[in-house]
Amino acid sequence: MPENRNIVEFDENLRIVGTAHISSESVELVRSQISEWDPDLVAVELCHSRMSSLTKPESLDSEELLNIIKEGRSAMILLQSALAAQQRRMGVSSGEKPGADLLAAVNAAEDSGIPVEMIDRDVVVTLRRAWRRMGIREKWRVLNTLLWEEEEDEISVEDLLADSDLLSNLMEEAREVAPRAGEVLIDERDAYLAGRIQQIRGKGKVLAVVGAGHLSGVVKNLGEPAMEATSKLEELSREPPKPKWPRFLMAAIPLFLLGAVSWMVVNGEIEALKQTAKTWLILNALVAGIGVIIARGHPISVLVGALASPITSLNPALAAGWFAGYAQLKIAAPTGKDAQDFLKLDEVSLFWRNRVGKVLMVTVGGNVGSMVGAWLAGGAILGILMG
Repeated sequence: MPENRNIVEFDENLRIVGTAHISSESVELVRSQISEWDPDLVAVELCHSRMSSLTKPESLDSEELLNIIKEGRSAMILLQSALAAQQRRMGVSSGEKPGADLLAAVNAAEDSGIPVEMIDRDVVVTLRRAWRRMGIREKWRVLNTLLWEEEEDEISVEDLLADSDLLSNLMEEAREVAPRAGEVLIDERDAYLAGRIQQIRGKGKVLAVVGAGHLSGVVKNLGEPAMEATSKLEELSREPPKPKWPRFLMAAIPLFLLGAVSWMVVNGEIEALKQTAKTWLILNALVAGIGVIIARGHPISVLVGALASPITSLNPALAAGWFAGYAQLKIAAPTGKDAQDFLKLDEVSLFWRNRVGKVLMVTVGGNVGSMVGAWLAGGAILGILMG
């Protein structure tokens, strides 16, 4: 029976190791466990996309960035990167990159000819579930914590691994900042990891490597009947439906504009019609352009976003940020080194200095600016009608 409190011998065919993703001690721990216990299968707390970012950071090339823009994943990738940057700041003093323990487990298993199973939920699904679960205040608290707040007291990785109560307290503090996000990032993932472990239990001796913060939750969920644990996987893998009100609002604006223009034409309100057209063009273009400027986009990207916004705001299927981001991508195409550097950034403020980060920021800035511009223009046009 292992003496280390971060190792749980669930039964003779399942051993779970809790690690810190930024700890050199955890790297050595997983290597020694694979060597000494000689499992038939190593399961790691990774999904395919996180595995790719650890092993092939250069894979985030221009083509992949274009796919991210088209699929509307820019905001989620930025949120994921902000979370990773905060984790990297913690890892600087330990001398290890985030995920070093998991990568060590994968490499040690492959060197020994042991199959590896990725058991975590896709990170984009997790972030989308968390983001849509949170209210406006909770989202603001999370963004404020990630972007501006500094840690008052530094806690060493070794202290976290040695004191499970300290780790539990930190997890509970995170819940206080964002309780709904905590349910998704902690409770749901505990259940998902346990369900995936149950799925692979019949493959011999399984060594599962998970974050120490998930250790107690995973063990608790494994205590449930196997069928109950695995039955949760389908629901936990499902992305929540997008809220309907933003799409309704964005669809209502062009309908309102069409109705307003039709009324003006029928009633011969030519001056009001000219003012409406001017208001729509100026506010849409101006605010979208400001959004791209804040993202420090190239002047051509600013121009593209500004020109696209009055048109894309009339079509909910399009977004001005896509065009601005595409322009930024073509003007300042990221290199493989840019992609690798982006995945190593430890400060959110550095996103603007990296070509990959700037493409994503320009896309999000253009989209947000265009949306706000459309709302402002709609309100101003309503004022014209009422005046």
